[in-house]
Amino acid sequence: MRVSIEDTCTACGLCVDTCPEVFEMGDEMAQVIVDEVPAEFEEAAQQAADECPVEAITIE
Repeated sequence: MRVSIEDTCTACGLCVDTCPEVFEMGDEMAQVIVDEVPAEFEEAAQQAADECPVEAITIE
């Protein structure tokens, strides 16, 4: 599983709170810190995408 964050991100930090193993806060928006989401964090990454208030997280 791969995730990406679009520039519509509002830097609310929800994804970082939900799955800090995959997301971190950058200067102006959240960032993905892994190329491939480890299997043990896929559920949390999916939850972060589902709960993103602006739907800025894309999962492939």
